Amino acid sequence: MEEPYTTGSTMMMMINKIYEFSAPCFFDFIKARPTTTRSMSSSGSTPPFQGRPKGVTPKYSLKPLVPRLSELLGIQVVKAEDSIGPEVEKLAASLPDGGVLLLENVRFYKEEEKNDPEHAKKLASVADLFVNDAFGTAHRTHASTEGVTKFLRPSVAGFLLQKELDYLVGAVSNPKKPFAAIVGGPKVSSKIGVIESLLEKVDYLILGGGMIFTFYKAQGISVGSSLVEKDKLELATSLIAKAKAKGVSLLLPTDVIIADKFAPDANNKIVPASSIPDGCMGLDIGPDSIKTFNDALDTTQTIIWNGPMGVFEFDKFAVGTEVSSWHSFLYINMFTTYIGS
Repeated sequence: MEEPYTTGSTMMMMINKIYEFSAPCFFDFIKARPTTTRSMSSSGSTPPFQGRPKGVTPKYSLKPLVPRLSELLGIQVVKAEDSIGPEVEKLAASLPDGGVLLLENVRFYKEEEKNDPEHAKKLASVADLFVNDAFGTAHRTHASTEGVTKFLRPSVAGFLLQKELDYLVGAVSNPKKPFAAIVGGPKVSSKIGVIESLLEKVDYLILGGGMIFTFYKAQGISVGSSLVEKDKLELATSLIAKAKAKGVSLLLPTDVIIADKFAPDANNKIVPASSIPDGCMGLDIGPDSIKTFNDALDTTQTIIWNGPMGVFEFDKFAVGTEVSSWHSFLYINMFTTYIGS
């Protein structure tokens, strides 16, 4: 977005998903955003999202962000009670040059994740151009990320998005060694390309999330009712063999937190990864695994982290994913560290 834009236009800027971390953590995180915002002489509306709400959910409202965001930008940010509709249109029209309007959580509408064209058109109606400054959501085909680009020209990348891309390319193409990657997520199938690519470059590959149970199953280990992609068992076996052949240390969790059902109020306990009882499912990595992973990472100079270690949407099973589990390690040690979504 280096091309200059004229005063009087309205910019819509997408910022990253706001994870359920503490507010101070997020406020520190958004300090990088003002670079893009201040570079524009135009006014702007910002449509971020938070959590996975089912309709309008007060605890996921973005209202608490206004004071700190206003402080960081050096202006009074206006907050809308919605992300579309007459009120938003009125507030956007009344913004002065350089003003900022924070829209309400775009995920309060189911049409957001469905990338509904009519909903995207409503979102785009208050702006003249679109700036995506959200690396963590840039891959999603949602109304506020992909849909609005059909109605706003130009649609460009923000400075922070460009910075993250430059940083990631440098970290992967010319990493300081030893190089480690932490890969999580529910399914092996969604990370095949990532894992195969990383096996060509890393010294350590640490796996977490639901995908680990497919790897366990491929080795003949009982996983109870945990998520398993039965059609990917051979792939898991081949990836283990490939890692060994290339001298990559592939680390799987040694203990997991199991539950009797997939729910936030499930009964849970920590068991060895090889001792998951029938009828139970693994929903997070255990404390021994976190320690083992930290010990391995202690020898590295570059770390890339992509994907959750467990079902972080449920508090009981978020410990392996939360930055608080790793922050003392990641921040005390002076490494090149990249954490993606």
